[in-house]
Amino acid sequence: MFSKPVPKLAPATLAIIIQMVALVAVFLTVLVISNIFTVRFSIFSLIMMQSVSAIALCILASMAVWWRWIHGLFPLAMFVMSMWTLPNEIYLIGFLISLSIFWTTFRSQVPFFPSRPIVREKVAALIPEGKPIRMIDIGSGLGDLSMHIAKAKNNSQVEGIEIAPLPWLISQLRAWITRSSARFKLGDYRELDFAQYDLVFAYLSPAAMSGLWKKAQHEMRTGSLLVSYEFEILGITPSFCITNGQKTPTIFVWKM
Repeated sequence: MFSKPVPKLAPATLAIIIQMVALVAVFLTVLVISNIFTVRFSIFSLIMMQSVSAIALCILASMAVWWRWIHGLFPLAMFVMSMWTLPNEIYLIGFLISLSIFWTTFRSQVPFFPSRPIVREKVAALIPEGKPIRMIDIGSGLGDLSMHIAKAKNNSQVEGIEIAPLPWLISQLRAWITRSSARFKLGDYRELDFAQYDLVFAYLSPAAMSGLWKKAQHEMRTGSLLVSYEFEILGITPSFCITNGQKTPTIFVWKM
């Protein structure tokens, strides 16, 4: 008999499960120790136990390194928030803002990652002077990279696509205020046709890179560039890499 493969959980779903498992583990541990040694645990010690347990489970689950920070800080953040006597409306507003930024993480597995100024300069340098191209920034966030390149390479057509509503709206407003030629659309990059672009820039997450490569292979034209900041494609050697010597992640470039 052949068993069906177990579907891979989205990172955000796995993170919730890890926190719940850690909570149960801490509860059982405290219960056993308290009954045997009659020890009383402080709130801070319980928080630290939850953080350490969640981080350990995160490592065992082979989640990305940055998830360890989230798991470690989450219990402390929850405790600090519980100590504040804030109106319920404040929490509702915070929830709605967070939802508008991160609501698609479960489906896309791509959290919100702002790029750095040095990255914008390095990516702009990939575009030859005087040669107009069409570029798409997938997961464009607040629009910094797209607007920078649109200004630096004003004869090129620069676009950004963002799946989260609030960052997309902010990028639209910023482009309108600064009169940037960059154009932003709200949507999923997986619905785009990469054949329309000479350069595709991505700052996504490790979970999304395999699917991105398959789409690029199928759609991108010969000679076009796929550029990824920080996250490489496992098993696929880049055409070249760009480092800046400032202890920031590598930019990977694949020439199709």
